Amino acid sequence: MSYQFDFGVVLAAWPDLLRGCLLTLSISFQAMLLGLAIGLACVILRRTGYAPAIFAVKTFVEIIRNTPFLVQAFFIFLGLPSLGIRLSPDVAAILALGLNGGAYATEIIRSGVDSIHKGQIEAGYALGLKPLQIFRHIILVPALRICFPALGSQFILLMLTSSIVASISAVELTTIGQLLETTTFRSFEIYLTLTGLYLAMSALLAALFATIERLFLSYPVR
Repeated sequence: MSYQFDFGVVLAAWPDLLRGCLLTLSISFQAMLLGLAIGLACVILRRTGYAPAIFAVKTFVEIIRNTPFLVQAFFIFLGLPSLGIRLSPDVAAILALGLNGGAYATEIIRSGVDSIHKGQIEAGYALGLKPLQIFRHIILVPALRICFPALGSQFILLMLTSSIVASISAVELTTIGQLLETTTFRSFEIYLTLTGLYLAMSALLAALFATIERLFLSYPVR
């Protein structure tokens, strides 16, 4: 007997699925901001030349980049309570995603910063600029222009990775899809729909990042 497709269950649950999309985007944007802050902080620490700070940043990046994200999420949500640190599933999800994204953002931003020619920095000092002004105007902004496409792609990947936090009971699109599947047993229809929704959110983020790059990080056209 052939399988009879029924997308009626998807249409009936459409408000819940849209809510799942909004929750996914909310968790992802908060994690992106945290990851960007961590990445910038780590790059600044590395540029201080202070050996313990450099070692701490390198250790953090290597640990995060060489361990599975699922294990990181489990450690934060299930392991930290052993130390008396209890986080809600959503907060644990944002923290895990933020730390993971921050490690990758660190290397992406660092590559952009390292591409800035030393002559430009020396010119800034010659003009009497302070170190903070040099970092902000001569190093950071041009570096972001260079690395922003890679950073945007990493943040889109971070949004897709958010589906894994369903394993720690954080409420987002995949969690809602799993709950719907357990009550309807329409796995094909539901997960096909989830695939389309994640594709749509990826396209939305790609358009958003392209707009940000065009408005704030592109050089003036003369």
